[in-house]
Amino acid sequence: MTKKNIVITGGAGFIGSHVVRLFVNKYSDYKIINLDKLTYAGNLANLKDIENKPNYKFVKMDICDFDNFYKLMQDEKIDGIIHLAAESHVDRSIKDPFTFAKTNVMGTLSLLQAAKLYWESLPEKYEGKRFYHISTDEVYGALQMTNPEGVEPPFTTTASSKEHHLAYGTEFFLETTKYNPHSPYSASKASSDHFVRAFHDTYGLPTIVTNCSNNYGPYQFPEKLIPLFINNIRHKKPLPVYGKGENVRDWLFVEDHARAIDLIFHKGNVADTYNIGGFNEWKNIDIIKVVIKTVDRLLGRAEGEDLNLITYVKDRAGHDMRYAIDSSKLQKELGWEPSLQFEEGIEKTVKWYLNNQEWMDNITSGEYEKYYESMYANR
Repeated sequence: MTKKNIVITGGAGFIGSHVVRLFVNKYSDYKIINLDKLTYAGNLANLKDIENKPNYKFVKMDICDFDNFYKLMQDEKIDGIIHLAAESHVDRSIKDPFTFAKTNVMGTLSLLQAAKLYWESLPEKYEGKRFYHISTDEVYGALQMTNPEGVEPPFTTTASSKEHHLAYGTEFFLETTKYNPHSPYSASKASSDHFVRAFHDTYGLPTIVTNCSNNYGPYQFPEKLIPLFINNIRHKKPLPVYGKGENVRDWLFVEDHARAIDLIFHKGNVADTYNIGGFNEWKNIDIIKVVIKTVDRLLGRAEGEDLNLITYVKDRAGHDMRYAIDSSKLQKELGWEPSLQFEEGIEKTVKWYLNNQEWMDNITSGEYEKYYESMYANR
């Protein structure tokens, strides 16, 4: 395989750290540069197992810093960019939309312009180059939901089956679905997607965009539903559920997402879009009950002991009711499909958090931020 120098932005975050680990371990001839600003959600402890690998390098940088990123492109002779760095929590975007616009829109534009200028300066131009932008299913808006009374999701189903989707509705997000974002977060991601496509259409930049469903698994920042609730159950704290917990999301194990990114980066068609989903829709309240059941069992508690921790709170503003990804295109064209059934993925995820309580405690206490701030203060 041809040697490549690849920048992975947001590589110290949840999904990014899994992508960095996969590429570093799988492609020994590649040089993988993890570029991360190390904001609240970036944690180099996520990558301790590969931090000394010879083909790995960490660079602390803001993606909005055009001049320094352009210099990095030149110094490291970058062939490919896998762009995951983003502000990504809807609640935070409602409180601070300016930060989301700056990072997700202007940060992406900074990377695009730097890549364009550097690659156009080379004799081979865009040949062998790729700008891969990772986005979200939230840009599509919300789907109609039909859930006949008494219908429950089949909790045992093959990972690639669509049957359980039909418990909630018959519409799905396709690559051709019209954008209709409803939150500042999804609006900022939609804008960044448009810039990526515009740079291909205007300048010929070799771009790819993927839109993915909700991810879960190890190393996820514990403001997100599954790690937050695992930690709260462990400490017997309330489990705050928006509205009635009826909102439906499609869930994908993070390592399966990383595999999809690897496949699309190497074999996806330039200027194309791929949806990545788990064929795995669940109501939030049903997810929560499965997490409670799993945590209680693994902690040796009575079944259902912590169901009383569920606390219903006022719904989030502009809360979309249902997301559902159709990733048939990715399956048919590139042969990808999820490897885990949801029950397997949740079991693996809960065990990881319970076995890595020091990691979780350091995150929730903020100790990791203090450590890495001092570590990189003078770099």
